[in-house]
Amino acid sequence: MFLRLVADSFTRRPRHKLLTGAALALGMAVVTAALSVSLDVGDRLSHEFRSLGANLLVTPQADTLPLEIGGVDYRPVNAGAYLPESDLPKIKTVFWHNNIIAFAPILEVPVTAWTKSSQTWITPVVDAPARVIGTWVAHSVALPDGGSFSTGVEKTNPWWHLDEGRWFSDSAAECVVGAKFQKRDGVKLGDLLNIEGPKQNIQLTVTGILTTGGPEDDAIVAPIAISQKLAAQPGQYRHLYLSALTKPEDDFARRSPATMTPDELERWSCSPYVSSIAYSIKQVLPGTDVRVIRRVAEGEGRILTRVRTLLWLVTFAALLAAALAVGASSAASVIERRTEIGLMKALGAGSATVGFLLAAEQLLLAVAGGAAGYALGIFLARLLGEKIFGIAPQPSLLVMTVIVGLATTVTLVGSALPLRRAARYEPAPILRGE
Repeated sequence: MFLRLVADSFTRRPRHKLLTGAALALGMAVVTAALSVSLDVGDRLSHEFRSLGANLLVTPQADTLPLEIGGVDYRPVNAGAYLPESDLPKIKTVFWHNNIIAFAPILEVPVTAWTKSSQTWITPVVDAPARVIGTWVAHSVALPDGGSFSTGVEKTNPWWHLDEGRWFSDSAAECVVGAKFQKRDGVKLGDLLNIEGPKQNIQLTVTGILTTGGPEDDAIVAPIAISQKLAAQPGQYRHLYLSALTKPEDDFARRSPATMTPDELERWSCSPYVSSIAYSIKQVLPGTDVRVIRRVAEGEGRILTRVRTLLWLVTFAALLAAALAVGASSAASVIERRTEIGLMKALGAGSATVGFLLAAEQLLLAVAGGAAGYALGIFLARLLGEKIFGIAPQPSLLVMTVIVGLATTVTLVGSALPLRRAARYEPAPILRGE
């Protein structure tokens, strides 16, 4: 009988129910879109931020301190300690190995270079010697588990691009030259460069013109094996740039691991903070100093925090608007049904029964409005995801459950005062028309 009363009451005044359901559905649609994007925004922004380049720098722990005057490093590029290239596959064995997007070793060597055709010394100025920067471009690393991992400077430094030609091959005597280097010395694609290094001389074929917007524009970039031959340091490198997906750091993340309890250290290690990833890499690469490139990491954290804060504010505003709309609709419904409520009480219905009946109607409306709002919100989330990130977030059962729960909560909160007022109605004054 009770269910029949609820169903009968729900089907009456369809325009009123439709307006209330529409207001609730619109509010839940905005909440669905905001929550879907908010849950997905961390991973999406982390991938987008990788266009900023590497966020970790690995250097030898025993390396000498840089000599900087006025922001210029006067230390020779080949000074200091070296690290073994053979240890690099261990990076993909750390706990957060799936978050390691790419890494690229760097070995710089001061050289003198000239073209074979002109026999003109390209860099006769002692204060500004030419440099060969050895690195990987598209290198396949054999992993300890038998798999392979493709990495290189194209992924760690995505702003490096070629104006002309192609990248060199790791197994060939080839190189690319910076745009400034090429303009100053008239080097052309296909030219043969004679390179005179500290320990060995070599000839390289120019395959491309590189533009980075940095000091590499005035350098020669070649396979790291070439730099190792020129410096007589086989299988060694000086720096390693590493790009990893991370979450924004908070106060807990910035604490030193030495001051943490075992439980805190486990929680810190099991969170993809850039500092915890750096710590785990240092454990598998002995004799290294893993530093966070703060300009990149902190910039990511600030932007992500602000985006999430904005989405949560939008969610709160949508919930508040939905609650106010439901409250106003519920109050109007109670006033319209005042005579009906008085008659029910006159026939013996208690205040709890009347309140429960009205609340059941609102809950039924909440489920219908929440489901409709979720469907509309998924559509809005796809539009937002494709416009902002190029990829739409996937529907989530968790989000649907949360939305239906929020719709129920908002409906009950918005209807609380009108339902309380209805429960306090006295039947005699109402039936007398007072």
